[in-house]
This record gives sequence, C-alpha cells and structure tokens, in this order.
Amino acid sequence: MFVFLTILLLIVCALLILIVLVQNPKGGGLSSSFGQGNSVMGVRKTTDFLEKATWTLAIALLVLSLLAGFAIPDRAKDTKEPPPIEQTQGTETPVETPVETPAPPVE
Repeated sequence: MFVFLTILLLIVCALLILIVLVQNPKGGGLSSSFGQGNSVMGVRKTTDFLEKATWTLAIALLVLSLLAGFAIPDRAKDTKEPPPIEQTQGTETPVETPVETPAPPVE
C-alpha cells in the first residue's frame, strides 16, 4: 500500500510541476499561443483547464501525502528485540587488590 501511494505521489508531483511550468504568471504561457486577446474558444478555456488542473493536483498531493503518512509500515513491529541480558550474582570476575609492601626503614 505504501509503495503504491509513493508511486502515485511521484506521478502527481511530476504532473503538477509540468502544469505549473506551462502557466505564465503574467497571463501568457500556453493560453497566449492560441490566439490574440480573448478569442471565442481558445484562451479562456485553456486558462480554466490549467487552473482547475493545478488545484486538483495540489489537493491530490495533499491527500496522498496524508494517506502515505498513515500507511508507513511500523518498523518496531517488524524487528524482534534481543532477549535481555541476564546478570547472575555468582559469575562476577574477582578484582585483585594490590598487596602493600612495607616501606624500608629510614636510616
């Protein structure tokens, strides 16, 4: 499920990038190449389509991102924890204490 949502997210991102790059912020872009001013069928419909496509893809990106966040597999369930280390009282290694030698007498 997560892989499927990730692939859909990548497709939506690529389409959204293409749609935004086709638009021109000054009102030109793809719609300006269909004619001058407001022709009968060209400019306004292309602008409407690009705007609707942008909003649709932006909303799809948001929804798919939220769904992918919930569909992330939980790694804590998949990994097995190692058994705890048991400490036994009788197996400690003894620590040797240094033996003090008496100091030689001072003459």
